[in-house]
Amino acid sequence: MLSSRDTVPISLLVSLSLLVTLIWLSPVTFPSPVARAQSEDACPSLPPPTDPIVDVSTVAQLQTAVNTAPSGTTIRIADGTYHLNGVYLRFETPNVTLRSASGDREAVVLDGDYITTEIIQIVASDITIADLTLREAYHHPIHVMSTSGGDTLNTFIYNVHIIDPREQAIKINPYTDVGAVYFPDDGVIACSHIELTDSGRPHVNPTAGGCYTGGVDAHQAQGWVIRDNVIEGFWCDEGLSEHGIHMWRGCRDTLVERNMLRDNARGIGFGLDEDGDGRTYPDDPCPSASGGYVDHYGGIIRNNFVFASRSELFSSGYGFDCGICLWQACGAQVLHNTVASTQNPKASSIEWRFDHTDVDIVNNLATFRLWDRGGTARLLENLEYQPLSLFVDGAGGDLHLASTATDAIDQGASVAAGLCDDDIDGDTRPIGAALDIGADEYGIPPPAAVTDLRVTQAVTGTGTLTVTLVWTAPPDAVTTTLRCSGAFITESNWAGASLISDTLPGGTETFTAVVPYSGGPVYFALKTQNAEGDPSGLSNNAFWPSWDIFLPLVIKGN
Repeated sequence: MLSSRDTVPISLLVSLSLLVTLIWLSPVTFPSPVARAQSEDACPSLPPPTDPIVDVSTVAQLQTAVNTAPSGTTIRIADGTYHLNGVYLRFETPNVTLRSASGDREAVVLDGDYITTEIIQIVASDITIADLTLREAYHHPIHVMSTSGGDTLNTFIYNVHIIDPREQAIKINPYTDVGAVYFPDDGVIACSHIELTDSGRPHVNPTAGGCYTGGVDAHQAQGWVIRDNVIEGFWCDEGLSEHGIHMWRGCRDTLVERNMLRDNARGIGFGLDEDGDGRTYPDDPCPSASGGYVDHYGGIIRNNFVFASRSELFSSGYGFDCGICLWQACGAQVLHNTVASTQNPKASSIEWRFDHTDVDIVNNLATFRLWDRGGTARLLENLEYQPLSLFVDGAGGDLHLASTATDAIDQGASVAAGLCDDDIDGDTRPIGAALDIGADEYGIPPPAAVTDLRVTQAVTGTGTLTVTLVWTAPPDAVTTTLRCSGAFITESNWAGASLISDTLPGGTETFTAVVPYSGGPVYFALKTQNAEGDPSGLSNNAFWPSWDIFLPLVIKGN
């Protein structure tokens, strides 16, 4: 038995706890820690590469490395501007990565000077392109294609800056438009900036309607994720540009989320043609079409900002046409997007068209109309014709909700779990009493739950226990509440546990508490609060097991 004022080293407690766990015949199972309430940063730096690594610093070295790299190689490009002068990089070997050595996408520029037709061609699976700038390709800066011999899968385009393509910035299509049996599927385009500037606009290919350009353009591709990008400027003085993001000709199950699309003639498009020779699927994902043509199957468009404000765009030949356009799109879900413009679009903020369109449009916020042009749409809790005053800076393009946006805050319809659990910033929905309408969930999210609360020292006294507790404070915590109990603390009994303190600063990461003690285990847990007083989830339990509790368990285990 420990005497008064004895100190128990934490290493002894840990060792004894492990011993009990190993030999106790009926071990106690504790609940797992509460999951983080807020998603991690969506665009972290890529981890350092592993061997084999090839470092290059000239165009000739770069071309040779791409042509000869075995599978598993990372090609690292030294900082600098590389004028390709017609050289293009064709990836025919799978599992090769091309990235800047520094990780700074602005420090490595591959410049086509409108001479190189396509800067990067991808015809093999598991290719990664990251941390680079590509500019002034005569056709497409990045072109992903299947081949007549196999699919091209798992392309990963990350933290890439594409400037002034003459045609579409990222083109995705099979090796043939008709009768293809291999396809470019399951790619990711993330954390990138794709733009057509005023300097590049005069160079756009004037064929095919006068403005043959666009951001991401995919034909017959399945399972692509396009997230956390900025795409802007795709319009022409004459002619109608393709969309900032356009998936059609039988694309399927595209996820488009958390993108910012600014000043594009058309924002996000699923489908375009009423009839055609697009890809079909043996499982018939759109039985309501009864075998008729579908230009896009399934897919989700969620948590995007689509914004237009430039007077030059509005006065151009086609102006701002539509924000989200669903043409011959079957099974798409359009959830929690914000489409705003300083002038009315030529067509709509959101529209659906053609007989085989069958979509769900829920909790979207628009400054102009939602337009029924044919097909079937199930509408729920959308707001149209809304003023720019609902936003923090509606005229400037900050489409986060203002505190006065009461028509949108807490007014959304319930959405099934997993469909749209966070917002454009990664904040968990809902923050208030109900979901907000639009891409932004107003308010400050609660801090993440602490998962590493632990006892580092314990001292017994006459009727007291003095413990030192240590944890990692969430960065957005303002205050911390700490409680203890003789029973394991859960959400259901949290309020009844003894309060140690509810005034600790949010940045506190160690605290010594003196609590009444008459024997047995003592459990500790905490919650932190944000600036609005919203609590985090419950932390893990830290506990101090006294010697006379463990000894009988050890004996019983024998």
